[in-house]
Amino acid sequence: MRGGFSMVWGGVCVMVARHASMVAAGARYGEAMTTWEYLTAPLLIHNTKAILDNFGADGWELVQVVPGPDGSSLVAYFKRPKG
Repeated sequence: MRGGFSMVWGGVCVMVARHASMVAAGARYGEAMTTWEYLTAPLLIHNTKAILDNFGADGWELVQVVPGPDGSSLVAYFKRPKG
């Protein structure tokens, strides 16, 4: 993956992509930008709270949860400031 890396977390291979985005919508010219890194991970239904707590303890903020490609699982999207 260009601009990202893979890691194993909790026995699951997780792809991490890196992108930049504005701190807030409508930020004015010349204001500082926050650079974010993003993480996509499968979310196991039987252990959801523990998984989310672990990501949160590592500084990841949950952005969205969507159905997985098979329709029976969930995929969680996280972000945190780089650095």
